[in-house]
This record gives sequence, structure tokens and C-alpha cells, in this order.
Amino acid sequence: MSFDITVSGAAAEAVDRIVPQLVSDLVASRIAGQDPSLWGPDAEEEAAKRLGWTEAVVISEPLVDDIIALRDRLHSEGVNHVVLGGMGGSSLAPEVITRTAGVELTVLDSTDPGQVLAALNDRLDTTVVVISSKSGSTLETASQRKAYEQAFHNIGVDPLERIVVVTDPGSPLDVDARAAGYRVFNADPNVGGRYSALTAFGLVPSGLAGVDIRALLDEASAVTGQLMVDRSDNPGLILGAAIAGTRPLKNKLGIVSDGTYIVGFGDWVEQLIAESTGKLGKGILPVVLDLKSPELTEHLDDVQIVRLVESARATEDVIDGEIEISGTLGAQMLVWEYATVVAGRLLGIDPFDQPDVESAKIATRALLDARPEPVPPVFVADGIEVSGPDSVLAGVSTIEGAVDALLAQVGPDGYIAVQAYVDRHANYELAKLRDLLAAKSGRPVTFGWGPRFLHSTGQFHKGGPAVGVFLQITADAPADLDIPDSPFSFGYLIKAQAAGDASVLAEHGRPVVTLNLTDPAQNQATLFSAAR
Repeated sequence: MSFDITVSGAAAEAVDRIVPQLVSDLVASRIAGQDPSLWGPDAEEEAAKRLGWTEAVVISEPLVDDIIALRDRLHSEGVNHVVLGGMGGSSLAPEVITRTAGVELTVLDSTDPGQVLAALNDRLDTTVVVISSKSGSTLETASQRKAYEQAFHNIGVDPLERIVVVTDPGSPLDVDARAAGYRVFNADPNVGGRYSALTAFGLVPSGLAGVDIRALLDEASAVTGQLMVDRSDNPGLILGAAIAGTRPLKNKLGIVSDGTYIVGFGDWVEQLIAESTGKLGKGILPVVLDLKSPELTEHLDDVQIVRLVESARATEDVIDGEIEISGTLGAQMLVWEYATVVAGRLLGIDPFDQPDVESAKIATRALLDARPEPVPPVFVADGIEVSGPDSVLAGVSTIEGAVDALLAQVGPDGYIAVQAYVDRHANYELAKLRDLLAAKSGRPVTFGWGPRFLHSTGQFHKGGPAVGVFLQITADAPADLDIPDSPFSFGYLIKAQAAGDASVLAEHGRPVVTLNLTDPAQNQATLFSAAR
């Protein structure tokens, strides 16, 4: 098994209509040849330094022995628990790689103090931490690094022996880490974060955790030849046309695992597609579903269903209008990367930039610097503090009323985004809100854990079609944690990130309601009741 795809309905029509043109335009070979002109003159400068992922297998191969050697040395010293501090592309790929392999990796992609404390208190004496940041200036990752450096010092362990850094060459983190004496792995700087699964960002934490990373590269290598050639059976061209070429465009992509051995693939591909395509008022919104999600049976005109199955080739009857895909993890990653940049060409956008991600970071930094007085909620009900604009909450005094008022803002082509800035391990049941709200609204619903979604779907929320409404969930943490050598704590940081993103969404005219849980364990029942 390498990669198979079967299309039907509008997706099949799009493939028949579009792929011949893509073949004539030599799109596949030009992607493989790293031709930056494929996405138009406005994208050419960025594309010229973002196509290194097409040769990631070859470039990454020399890293494998070094990663394995470091893993063996750490194991010989009794260090066998791997923590990954990273955001977006630095964490999502290693998470799906290790979960699929059945290998333990603690992914710390949060600033929630409870989640950070739980990681710090878990087997610290046998822990190695991978600090992973492409830019080398990611606020969340820098804060996590400071917390672990102090924690190691506190137990008499030299952080230089327990922290491994992955970053681009010459980044601020690269310069600082090398000067301090940390073990550093550099990734190819010509690869954007969301395309970096098969580079050092995906391989170092996964390899240290115990994944057979050479086999992963071999899986990608097996499909590389197909992706490079200008033929009508090229899976990257077929998938790109199927997800971005329907008429009218089905701009929500429902992704459901239905027999695939890959665990959590939807979360990785969600970032790849949303951040790559959600700009200039255009884009494709991935919606990660399960087998009981309402969207699978509602037959919404703007939703394209993709099923990840055990064998697309063996399926006798594809559900009408759906796409079925099967394949190895390495192959899937590379095919979806090709398909995403093909989709970018069809949509007329630059699939390599993320112009609206920085706006939330700027707003957060402004709040951290100014430290304004907290804004009181519009009202409090059942221990939940409710905030939002008068245009949504006027006359509302209950949690159910607030949820209903927000859902009333959803148009016939709209979507709901639930953004949970909480400890995702302690509050994992909040994810059940997704299906409840989808059933109640009859519209697609995405669910993201904050702040990690800011490095994923956050770009689409602000740069994509202006049809989303946003339900923020924040919480009063049972305990806070200071960030060493910083004027703010993790608890203050995550609240600032939520408030900063809400302010930017509001500036873009997006309706946002924030529900702050003063007692998360007690408040969840009220929240579920309001969503039914």
C-alpha cells in the first residue's frame, strides 16, 4: 500500500475537467522542479524559498543516523521520556507520527498552566525535551524552554544534557542555543512549518521517541515518482482538483477516519490546508469529523467529505459525492502537500504565506505589554462569565441564550469555530461540543485547542471567507505558573492570547462570544446542556 484515491460526484467531475489542464501546464513537474511562478507574480518571492519540501526525503535522510545515535545515548543514560515543546507544524506532524506508531510522545503545545505543570511533573528525571521552532522566536516555545531549564536546574540536572533544539539555521534560537552549548538540529530553511513533516521538525522528536523514521521516509519516497510526473493518474493532481475544483466550490472539507491505520491525521492536514488556503477571502476549511458526526448525513452543499479508509482500491461502492483515500502515513503526507499547493493554484492564492497569523501575535504582545485592567463580563450565569458584543448578546442572560444568539449569526454558508483555551488533557470532554453544536446548528463546526489552533486554522478564521462565528472557551486555572525571567505567568499569557485573537476577529467583523469557566469541572454540564 502506497496511496490510492477514488472520487465521485462533484469531485469526480472536477478531476475530469481540471486534471488534463494541470497536465498540459506541467504543474506536477514544475512543483517538483521548484518553479515559484506557478502561483502568480505576487507569490513568487515567497514560493522561491518555500518549495524545499519536495525533496525533503533526500535532504532528511542524513539526519536519521544522528537522531538514532542520540536516542541510543539517551536510553543508555536512562532518559526515555520525550517531551516536545512546539506549536503548529512543529508539533502536529510528530503527534500524528508517534500516535500512529504507538509510541509515547508528550506534546506540549499549550500555554495553559495546568497542562505545563502536568508535563513538568511527569518523570522529569528521565525526560529529554525537544524545543522546536522554525522562526526561533515563537513565544509559547520560548516560555516552555524557560520553564524546563528552571525545572532541570531545580533537580540538579544540567539542561544542556536534556534539551534538544530544532530550528532553522541562523534563527535567534539557533544562535542562542549553539552559544549556550545545546544539541541543535537544523531543518531546511526552504520549507515552511506546515510542510515540514518529513524534515527535522517531524523526524527529531518522532525518532527520539522511538519511531522508525527511516521507514517513514521510505513510505514518502515510494510515492515521489508518481507525484513528479505530468500524468492524469498523478494522485497529487487528482486530490488537488477534487478538493479545490468543484463547481460551485465545496469550501468545507469534512475529513473522517474510517478504517485507516493512521491516528489523528485530520489534525495535521487541518493546519496544512487551512493555513495554506485561507486568505484573500478565499480558502478551504477542513472540518475534522468522527463516524457519528452530523455532517456525514446532512448532505450540505458546501461540504466535501473525504474518508480515510483501509483500502480505497478495495472499496466497491464509494458513497456518492465522497472521496476515499488510503495509503501509508509517509505517502499521505507528501501527497497532501502536493495537493494543497495544487489547490492554491486553482484558488488563485499563495499557499506558502500566512499574512493574518501575525495579527493575533501582535495583539497578544500589546496586551502583555500594556497589562490593561480586565474587562468585566456582560453577565455571569451558573458560574460561567459571558463576554461578547451587544450585537450578539443584547437581552441575553443565560448560557443557552448566549449560545443560541451566536448560532443565529451563522449564515447558510457559514461555520462555527469552537476555540478552547484550556488544559486539553484535563478537559478533553469539551471536544464533545463539536458534534452537539453541529447537530443543533445544521452547519459545519470546527474544534480547536488554544493556543495551538492559532498556528493552524487561525489564518483561515481571519483571512478566509468571512462566514464564521466563534465560540471561545477560557477557564480560571486551579494553579498558575510563573514563566522564568518574564513579567507574566502562563495563566496571564493564555488569557492574553484568547483576548488578543478575539479582538482581531472582532476587527475583521467576526462575531465572537467568550465563555469563561470559573470551575471547569462543574461548568461543563451547563455548557453541554446549552449546546443541545
